[in-house]
Amino acid sequence: MRSRDARRAIGRRRQARARVRIIDLPESEAPPDGSVTTLQAAEVTLPRSELDRIWNAEYLERLAATYWRFLTRISLGLLRVLYTESSREIVLIGRPFVLLRFLAPEYEMSESSGTVTWRIDKGVLVQPAGRGKGYLRISVRRPEGQDGNGGGQATGIVTSEVANFYPLVAGWGWFSRIGRHIYRVTQLRIHVIVTHAFLRSLARLDLVRSRVGTFAPEREASEERAAASRLARR
Repeated sequence: MRSRDARRAIGRRRQARARVRIIDLPESEAPPDGSVTTLQAAEVTLPRSELDRIWNAEYLERLAATYWRFLTRISLGLLRVLYTESSREIVLIGRPFVLLRFLAPEYEMSESSGTVTWRIDKGVLVQPAGRGKGYLRISVRRPEGQDGNGGGQATGIVTSEVANFYPLVAGWGWFSRIGRHIYRVTQLRIHVIVTHAFLRSLARLDLVRSRVGTFAPEREASEERAAASRLARR
């Protein structure tokens, strides 16, 4: 059994193209209005040339798509993500069991950071008073001095944040004292475990192509310009 385990461990290391270290962060305090904010983060170290290659809007979109794929896989297909032009819905098997409905993602990309934000709309897991409030955000950041071409390793920070979320299970009014505890030991704990597992999975740098592909033409145009520039120099 030990030899098999060793072979599996070696196989995982061979598949890994980056190193991931989960950053321990203090648990966020819940404000009196009943909303919840939680943040998980990890350092991802990879070859600088690889970071330069994927540091663009298309791969930010692919990171977002990879997150949704991970949720489906880790739930053995029970959780699915339905795409529309204006929303992303996390459903239990299918409609009408919409657990969370987000508005279409908002992207921001710069030389040192990138974010994708999904505004929370509604869903079974959201309190009526929390509809249209809060967001889920995935961010990537590369420290200053690690941009541009070059050899060696580079370390980026990837964070997943849920902010101003009003969980239904936490309740409101007098029940919120009990409900918040229930939320912390159930839904929140599961969320943290799943998010940390997602962050660790980034070691493979297996970023799936987005179904929407909003920024794919941008990448193709960039590649065409680069190819034309190489030909011009010959």
